[in-house]
Amino acid sequence: MKPENILELAQNFMECRILHTAAELNIFTVLAEKPRSAREVADKIGSDVRATGFLLDAVAAIGLLKKHNQTYICENSSSHLLSADSPDTILPMVLHMSHLYSRWSHLPEIVKGGTSVREEFDFSRNGQELRAFIGAMHSIGGPLARQIVASVGAEASRNLLDIGGGSGTYTIAFLRAVPEMRATIFDLPEVIEMARERLKKEGLLDRTTLVPGSFYEDELPQGHDLVLVSAIVHSNSLEENLDLYKKAFRALNSGGRILIRDHVMEPDRVQPKDGAVFAINMLVGTSGGGCYTYEEIEAGLLQVGFTRIRLLRKGEHMDAVVEAFRP
Repeated sequence: MKPENILELAQNFMECRILHTAAELNIFTVLAEKPRSAREVADKIGSDVRATGFLLDAVAAIGLLKKHNQTYICENSSSHLLSADSPDTILPMVLHMSHLYSRWSHLPEIVKGGTSVREEFDFSRNGQELRAFIGAMHSIGGPLARQIVASVGAEASRNLLDIGGGSGTYTIAFLRAVPEMRATIFDLPEVIEMARERLKKEGLLDRTTLVPGSFYEDELPQGHDLVLVSAIVHSNSLEENLDLYKKAFRALNSGGRILIRDHVMEPDRVQPKDGAVFAINMLVGTSGGGCYTYEEIEAGLLQVGFTRIRLLRKGEHMDAVVEAFRP
């Protein structure tokens, strides 16, 4: 790698933080309403005029706004994705990344101390952060959910249990793909209410049972032929995942199938790249989470009693799927 490549990598955080700040101050929503000057934006968000002008210029420089004379314009390409009022906004995910920024700043001391996490991820402590996180997962998850569902062959399944199902992104994809299917979403009480809102909007509430609870503390609803564990195992230690697999095993009928969607690392843990980077996110935010190899996932499933285990789908972007069956 050339020196200029290393230096470019070293300063990438600057543009990221500019975007985070603009998102936190809701600048894209303000400018999606109409073009405004720096003073008008500052008046709208209650900020310093000079500093706001610097920020707006920087946001325009990285291509997310246009500037004409002294007026800043949020074009459709940006407002579509970054205005809070857009139905297709990815603003919640940008806000979630902003929330992670401060955690990552403590990475050196965490690496030196091993598991010296200052504070575990617990979105239930902060309603705004929880809603941003769940919104972020839905914003980016819809297209991937449809891809995953199309690739796993769920046509014969009739009773889905979506563990930690969020606001229903994967449940919606499964129910759309298999009209004969019913689903149960199991998640925290606050999240269940978000799922209720989304499923009602989608016209799928009558095919879904919503069960509040914590998969760390509570038993899972039983009587299902398909269990989905989507983007969960990376948050847990191997021991916590073993306990989750046991609960999922009991939730399945004989012959039922579990699908685990997550990063699945190669034995060297360097590939996929996204998984190696995401493992750092778990290092700074959890006491025992990480990204696991297929062999580690397989060992846990075998210990619980699952059979016919295989890597059903390889993936580079948390889109790998491991499949197993309850005998």
